[in-house]
Amino acid sequence: MRALTRIFVILAGVLVLPVAQPALAETPKALVESLGDKAIRQLTGTVARPEREARFQNLLTAGFDIHAIGRFTLGRYWNQANPAQQAEYLKLFEKFIVQAYAARFAEYSGEQFRVVGERPDGEVTIVQSEVFKPGNPPARVEWRVRHGGQPKIVDVVVEGISMAVTQRSEFAAVISRGGGNVDSLLTALRQKTGS
Repeated sequence: MRALTRIFVILAGVLVLPVAQPALAETPKALVESLGDKAIRQLTGTVARPEREARFQNLLTAGFDIHAIGRFTLGRYWNQANPAQQAEYLKLFEKFIVQAYAARFAEYSGEQFRVVGERPDGEVTIVQSEVFKPGNPPARVEWRVRHGGQPKIVDVVVEGISMAVTQRSEFAAVISRGGGNVDSLLTALRQKTGS
């Protein structure tokens, strides 16, 4: 499971880095190919944690549809939350993602990334890629890129496991343990992010 988490982290970063340059958003496939190359160079190595988080924050905002992903991960509780809870949740969700994933880029240890294809699927294009380390079989990774306007990433699926669905399950469990109250998740996110 730790290996799967590392792949999620690496791929999330691969996805966000170059989006800040509008010329890269020509096609979903070209976008993901470019992201793979730049993410490895900009988020790994001896980058200090505050700088890594700042870089990740900027690129996450530019490359991902945070509102859509955040709303999806809150699931049915989104409609139960009042506007103030929704706004706080989205801020905490973004901060949680930045802190959790940026920190893990320090664990990167030479994995390689390549795009192997793409296919349309309704309102998204699924960009197929592989992440591999010499001596190990490649991991299949699919990037769900919403098209129409500027492409935005809405999910990453590693070996058939969706990051968004996984996060949704984890958040639902926290809310359930808190008696079905969204405030229980907000409290947990505040604690995790130091907010």
